[in-house]
Formats: sequence, structure tokens, C-alpha cells
Amino acid sequence: MLKLSEAPAYFERYKDIIPDFERFLEHLKEPLPLYFRLNELKCPDPEIALKGLARQGVQTEPVPGLPQFYKVEPRDFPLGNTEEYYLGYIYPMTISSALPVIALEPEPGEYILDMCAAPGSKTTQIAQAAKDKAVIVANDRRLDRLTALVANLKRLGVASAMTTLYRGEVFPFGVPFDKVLVDAPCSGEGRYRQGYEGELLYQKEGHTNLPAIQKGLLVRAFDLVKVGGVVVYSTCTFNPEENELVVDYLLRKRQAEILPCEYPLPCHPGITEWEGKILHPGLANAARFYPHETQSVGFFVAKIKRLM
Repeated sequence: MLKLSEAPAYFERYKDIIPDFERFLEHLKEPLPLYFRLNELKCPDPEIALKGLARQGVQTEPVPGLPQFYKVEPRDFPLGNTEEYYLGYIYPMTISSALPVIALEPEPGEYILDMCAAPGSKTTQIAQAAKDKAVIVANDRRLDRLTALVANLKRLGVASAMTTLYRGEVFPFGVPFDKVLVDAPCSGEGRYRQGYEGELLYQKEGHTNLPAIQKGLLVRAFDLVKVGGVVVYSTCTFNPEENELVVDYLLRKRQAEILPCEYPLPCHPGITEWEGKILHPGLANAARFYPHETQSVGFFVAKIKRLM
């Protein structure tokens, strides 16, 4: 397992794209704050949930710029064991995980696909943003993960979502979607932290060709959306091979453009060059989020419009 002394070596290839690199490395030592999203579908009055948590010794603080999101102290409090959780009033969720749905901008009446939906963080956020009046297809490729997704949809009172079980790369064609979210499986580097003995926590092992999977998912998502529709592609990793290079692949295969988007957390433009490879200039409209600046998980988000 990677030790602290080796952590700079692991992230060295990102030294030129992660701002304030030394502070980023120091930040790995700190545990991430705890947040939850208030679910207005079940709890339209925030005070009901907040007062209930306060009686259990939980301090909550609204997150500026992110309505319905609250920071929690103590940060190790077991939110999943509370009555508010079981009633569907709250959903524990990092604030950067909210960014892809913010970019998607779901509206009532839209036909929306969440291609890699389980366990349901973003599906339920989509439903909440659309006031449970969109038609949402929540897909996942694994039955065990779909079970967790269904449980969360029921717990949070989502009535507008149906679930499907397909590999995203071969999701069947039909009526074109207005919008598609591809929160792609990734190496998860944005979640890495440093343990007490210097080891990197949450480090994923394995040799899966993630960029190939991600390209297949993104191209299929693009082909499933209507002309003029929007695909949002996101990961929780820093790796350009899983981020900009995946979107660059789509931009060279299809008629698409990356739309600029405003976010409530500090971000940096997507990169347009990596290890000597010149990428599509439109990638500057994508966004990179770093944990030492957001106090949350690292993320990459690109909002893509289908032109033809």
C-alpha cells in the first residue's frame, strides 16, 4: 500500500494541473467534512429534519450557494442510523457530487436518463430538482447495485423514476432523451485520503481499461440524446485520460460542443493539452474541482450539447 512518502510520487504527474500542489498533498491528511442533502420531496420544511438532528447532538450549517445542502458536526456522526435518514428526509452526500446535476439543470416534463445511476445520489437529486415531475430512467449494469438504487428511490419518495438493467454502452435506442447524465465509473482519485499510517485510503486496485469503458458510455449517451439535448459527463478522478481525453474522443467522433457552466464551488478550466497531446480547445469549458479548494471530493464535469 502506498505510504505518505510515496504519495507525492503517485500524484507527481498531476503537479502541473493541480493548483497549489503542496497544499493539495497536505490536505490529503485531513478527513473530509460530512454533508447531507435535505430531501424536499419528503421534508418540505427543513426545520423538521434540522431540529430532529439537533436533538441528537448534530450541528448543521447551510452550505453557501448550495440550497438543501448542510455541513455536519461531528463529522463522524452516523447519519445513516438516524430517524431522519430512514424517513427519507436526508441523503448523506458530498457537495461536489451535486455538481453534475447542477450542470444538467433538470426541469419538470423532461425525459432524462441517468446511465450509471446506482446507488441513486444523483437520480434522487435529479428528481428533487425537477420537483418529481420529470420522467427519469435510472439505469445500472449490476443487479446488486440496482437493488440499492430502488431502496433509495423508495426511501426518498421518488415517484418519477423507473429502473433498467443494461450495460450503458448498449443501452437500447428509443424515444430520444432530453438529457443524459453519465457519472462514469472511474479510478476515484478524488476520494483518496491519507490514513493514520501514511497509507492512501480508498485507493482502487485493478487493471480495468477505464478510458475505453468511459468512451463507450459517453458516445452511447450522446447517441441517445435528442439534437439540441445535453449530456453531462462526470468523474471523481484527476486523471486526464479518464476526463478530457474521453470527452476529446467524443468531440472528434460527433458534432458536439462543451457548454460553459457556472458552479457554486471553486473550479478550474479543463485542460487542453496533456503529455504532448493537443486536445480540443472547447475542453476549456469543462470544469475541474480539487478537494483542497472545495473541502469535498475531487471532480470533473463537462456539459455537452448535441449539435447534429
